[in-house]
Amino acid sequence: MTSWREYWDSDNPIYVSQRHKLLHYRLIARDIAAFVPSAEAHVLDHGCGEALSADLVARASSRLYLCDASPTTRARLATRFVNEPKIHVIPPETLDIAIPDASLDLVVANSLAQYLTRDELRATMAVWRAKLKDGGIVILADIIPPDLGPVTDARALLSFAFSGGFLAAAVAGLVRTAFSDYRQLRSKLGLTTYSASDMDRVLHEADFVAVRQLPNLGHNPARLCFVAQRRD
Repeated sequence: MTSWREYWDSDNPIYVSQRHKLLHYRLIARDIAAFVPSAEAHVLDHGCGEALSADLVARASSRLYLCDASPTTRARLATRFVNEPKIHVIPPETLDIAIPDASLDLVVANSLAQYLTRDELRATMAVWRAKLKDGGIVILADIIPPDLGPVTDARALLSFAFSGGFLAAAVAGLVRTAFSDYRQLRSKLGLTTYSASDMDRVLHEADFVAVRQLPNLGHNPARLCFVAQRRD
């Protein structure tokens, strides 16, 4: 594999079991739904992945855009939510034309920034800014800081697995990951990391005012989360 997009468009071992995947997406959906400001809100989940519990976010809003770079993932989403009139599945390359300007109340990008270059993230932020209403917010979550090691990530997964009832699968999955395409691709392509001050500066340069959000979305409290609004 030569890119993260290719990796995410394939069957991959990132989730140690089906239970892990279900609980992960349920937790993320609940965290996103908590930020939806009203039942009339329009929401974009950028880099949504399989979004197995996106219906929870749709129930809290009036329109939900699920945006993912993987064609395979988008096809699964379109099939899964074919009877959900509030949910619209779009590729990132059409985001600029698929969503009207100044129409979004909430943009969420969870575990996305690490797979984009800094220039790609800046370009994406410019699109978000154009699509946000006055007072709309961006949630940038699960950002990897430069000093975060694999042991901390593994510890967070094991804690989540213990509480979720898939500890044995998590232990086996960590061993598999050490020899997987993900590990090899991470070594080859790397991940884009940001300290809190780095991300604050990137957001400021993109004309956002941001504050650190605690806790992070999802199960890993060692990763970073920011809430940002347009600076007019």
